Amino acid sequence: MKKNILLLVAAMFIFTSCSIYQSIVNLSRLKFKLGIVNNVRLADISLDGKTKLSDFSPFDGIKLTSAITRGSLPISFILNIDVKNPNDGTGGYTATNASLVSMPYRLYVDEKEILTGNISSPVTIPGTGEATVIPLAINFDLYKNIKDHGFESLVNLALNIAGTGNGNSRLTVYTKPTVNTVLGDITYPGELKIVDKEFRDK
Repeated sequence: MKKNILLLVAAMFIFTSCSIYQSIVNLSRLKFKLGIVNNVRLADISLDGKTKLSDFSPFDGIKLTSAITRGSLPISFILNIDVKNPNDGTGGYTATNASLVSMPYRLYVDEKEILTGNISSPVTIPGTGEATVIPLAINFDLYKNIKDHGFESLVNLALNIAGTGNGNSRLTVYTKPTVNTVLGDITYPGELKIVDKEFRDK
C-alpha cells in the first residue's frame, strides 16, 4: 500500500513537472508579427491620407525641399509589434500570462540596418490567444541613412513605410526576447526575424 502511494506521488510529481516544463517551453515561444505602422511624419509633415508625391501641398513641398537642401529628412512613426502567447489553455495546459521583460531589436529598412532599441519596461502577454500590441517609437534620418536614393525615391519610401495600415514589407525587425518564467528569465537561443506576413516564434 505504501509503495503504491509513493508511486502515485512520484507519477503526480512527474506529470506536474512535465506540465510546468511544457508551460515554460510555450512561454518561450511567443509568436511575433509586424503590425500596423501609424503616426508617420516626414520632416514633421503628417503622411496620413497621402499615397503619392502629388498628395503633398505646395507648402509641404517647400518644407521637404528645404530639409533635403540641409542634408536631412527626419522620419518618425510608431511601429506596432503584434505578440501572441501560445499558453492559452488549449492542449491540456493551464492558460498562463507571459511577461516579456526585454526585447532588444534591430530595425531594417529595405534590408539595411537603421537603428537598435529595446522596450522600456516589461510587457504582459495574456494567455488568451489574442495578439497584444507593443508600440515602438521609431525616429531616424531617412536622408542620412538611405544615401543611394534621390528626393522622390526617399519620399516614396516614406509613403511605403506608412503603408495602408496592414503592416509593411519594407520593414524587418530582428530581436532576441527574454521572457520571465517560474524558473527565472529565459532568453531565446537565437535571434528572431519579425516580418509582416505571418506570426513567427523562431
